[in-house]
Amino acid sequence: MTTPSTCYAIVITMGDPAGIGPEIICRAVAAMSPAERATTLLVGDPAIYRRAARSIGAELAFTPLDEAGEATSVAVAIVEVPEDVEIPDGRISAGGGDMAFRCVETAVKLVQDGRARVIVTAPLNKAALHEAGHHYDGHTGMLAALTGAPSSFMLLASETLSTLHVSTHVSLRGAIERVTETRIIDTVEAGHAHLVAMGVAKPRIAVAGLNPHCGEGGIFGDEDTRVIAPAVHTLKERGYAVSGPISADSVFYRASKGEFDLVVAQYHDQGHIPVKLIAFDTTVNVSLGLPVQRTSVDHGTAFDIAWQGRADATNMGSAIAYARRLSDVAAGAESRASQP
Repeated sequence: MTTPSTCYAIVITMGDPAGIGPEIICRAVAAMSPAERATTLLVGDPAIYRRAARSIGAELAFTPLDEAGEATSVAVAIVEVPEDVEIPDGRISAGGGDMAFRCVETAVKLVQDGRARVIVTAPLNKAALHEAGHHYDGHTGMLAALTGAPSSFMLLASETLSTLHVSTHVSLRGAIERVTETRIIDTVEAGHAHLVAMGVAKPRIAVAGLNPHCGEGGIFGDEDTRVIAPAVHTLKERGYAVSGPISADSVFYRASKGEFDLVVAQYHDQGHIPVKLIAFDTTVNVSLGLPVQRTSVDHGTAFDIAWQGRADATNMGSAIAYARRLSDVAAGAESRASQP
């Protein structure tokens, strides 16, 4: 039995139940050992999870937490967020968007209350989210708003290549406007702190250029020399092992061969395309700069194959594994802080 003071290693949100979230969560939970299930907390509607388990032929038990917070170690514990309107399978709906939001909102509260350490999110649909009246650019913006964080950063982490983004879900024009010295410095510092916490003693960080060939001395734009280079210079003066700007057509290849531990990309597609090309199934989306820790799958709701028993849970497994590493780091820090 767990006790009321139990802090679960991870809490997993359902995502949009019209998509593949419930299915990939159930596949991942079914693959866990009893000990792993005992440190896992789900958020969502138990009836939806039971249906998902049946659809993949998994024998799973979902034990709602009572007021004492007790759950058996042979079943996965769940905090219920009920389906209050019918949500159609495989379609955008306000009900699905609202369910996804309420699950994340609940998970944030659980972490803030010390009941869980790291949030793992299943995919949501941004159009459904907006249809429900929750106008966020996705999970990262939602988490920033729910926790009152002034900013956040999106890390795509894989064994071969990892990228951290100066900007993400904005237009290309808007992304260019966000390339500022302050934002670049903040991004590098957030990435450095994360890698150190994960055991990289002196992270080697490359900063990608914005323009082709870093502007070719101003021929193709001056942001690289006017903005990015001064930011890199400041970071070097602060003692960071940072290089750049390096032309984006070579820096990701160099990082994939082991020259750098992290590449700071200037905008969404610049960083997403190379990572997904190299490690689409195992890349984990990690939110940095928030007062809560969160990992996620790096794919969408896949409405076209939802509720057909076909969804692959490999990426969810990777997100859960990374979250457990984060939880171990946090637990270690808690233990050290409690020692006299």
